[in-house]
Amino acid sequence: MSAWELLKWLEQTPISVLIREHVWGQPILIAVHMLALTGSVGTLVWFDLRLLGISLRRCSISRLYRVLKPWMFASFFLMVVSGSMLFMAYATLAYDNFFFRVKAAGFALAGVNMLIYHWGTKRGISRWDESPQPPLAAQIAGLVSILAWAMIIVSGRMMAYTMYGIAS
Repeated sequence: MSAWELLKWLEQTPISVLIREHVWGQPILIAVHMLALTGSVGTLVWFDLRLLGISLRRCSISRLYRVLKPWMFASFFLMVVSGSMLFMAYATLAYDNFFFRVKAAGFALAGVNMLIYHWGTKRGISRWDESPQPPLAAQIAGLVSILAWAMIIVSGRMMAYTMYGIAS
């Protein structure tokens, strides 16, 4: 099965048809996606700003992560599920869209950044956890995370405007 055939098949699954054809399917899913995005990226930005040494400087990074983690991961899970469902419903339109590819690149950047932080930078956290100004590697991780998620969010909005012929 080719990639294009797989995308066409995804669009014909019962859930995809329901999302496209039910009057409330797409609006409800978009609302869930936006609320989950707000929860996930909102809590992540708090953490990233702490890595940058800009905010919450009196709170240890590991403590902040423990507090935010349940909210961050629960809303991330909901965001991924709702986003995947939206993709399934419009797979061929999304695949052909330039901004979808930009968004995918943003996800790749965010994922690589997360892996480098958790497998590398964070290993030395015992030395700098309480410091108001984390080391440069942690600051770079925070900045790259914010930039990657800005890229994902902006390209996601641009997808919505360009996929359906709304923008002129």
